[in-house]
Amino acid sequence: MNEVKKEDCLVEERLNKWLGRMGVCSRREADRLIEEGKVLVDGKRAAAGQKVSEGQTVVCCGRAAGRVGQEKELPRPVLLAVNKPKGIVCTTSDKDRAENIVDFLGYPQRVYPIGRLDKDSQGLLLMTNQGDLVNKIMRSGNAHEKEYIVTVDRPVTDGFVKKMAAGLWLPDLERKTLPCKVKKLEERTFSIILTQGLNRQIRRMCAACGCQVKSLKRVRIMNICLNGLEEGACREVRKEEYQELLRQLEGSNSLSAKDLDMRKNVKTHFIPANLDIKK
Repeated sequence: MNEVKKEDCLVEERLNKWLGRMGVCSRREADRLIEEGKVLVDGKRAAAGQKVSEGQTVVCCGRAAGRVGQEKELPRPVLLAVNKPKGIVCTTSDKDRAENIVDFLGYPQRVYPIGRLDKDSQGLLLMTNQGDLVNKIMRSGNAHEKEYIVTVDRPVTDGFVKKMAAGLWLPDLERKTLPCKVKKLEERTFSIILTQGLNRQIRRMCAACGCQVKSLKRVRIMNICLNGLEEGACREVRKEEYQELLRQLEGSNSLSAKDLDMRKNVKTHFIPANLDIKK
C-alpha cells in the first residue's frame, strides 16, 4: 500500500503535480485543462501555476478528483503498453471530436497517456497513473529513444535517409531537428529513431523532404516494444521490462526546462548566511 504521509500534505503543492500524483492526468494535460477552465478548486476556476493545500477540494472535468491532504492512499502504480489504432486521439480536448484513448481503452483504473500519437498515427502508447514517470520519459533533454516505422508516397533514397538523419529545419516550428537514426526497410518504408518529440515531427520532416506520410506506426519507446500486441489491445508492462525502464531512467530529470532554469537561477543567486562578504 502506498500510504500518503500526513506531513507530506501540510505544505502547498502545485495543482498540476497533485493531479498527476493522484493519477488524474499528466502534468502537461493538467496545465491544458486548467487553461481551458476544466479544473475547479473549492468551486472556483483554477489558475495556471496555482498551488493547493490541505483541505481543498479539486474537481477535474466535472469529476471529483479528491480532497487535498485527505487521501488514504495513492492509487496502485499502473504502466500499460497499448497498441493505439488510427482514428483515436490522445487528448480530451473538445476540438478533437473523436474518441479519446482513455474512453476507448476503458481501463478500470484512471490512467493517461505518456506523450501522444496523433489521430492518423498508430502503434505503441504507454499509459500510466505515475506523473513523475511521465515527466522523466517525456522531457526531451533526457534523450530517450522512440522508434517508428514509416511509409511514404515515393521511394526512399540514400539522399532522403541522409537528410532525415542529419536534422532538418522546420519552418513551421522555426527550429532544426536533432540528428537521428534512419534506415531504409523497403522501397517506400523506413525506420526512424528519435530522441525528441516535436509536434508532428516525422510528418513535418518528410514534408521538408518533399514527400507525404502514408502510414506511421510507433514500435518502441525506450526498452518497451510493441511486438505482437494486437491493435486496440493493451497489456501491463512486465516486471523485468519495468525494472529495465527504471534503470534507463536513472539520472533523468522530471523537471521542465522552465523549472530547471528557475532552479539554476536560485542556485546562482544563493549566498550562504555564514559567508563573509567584504564590501
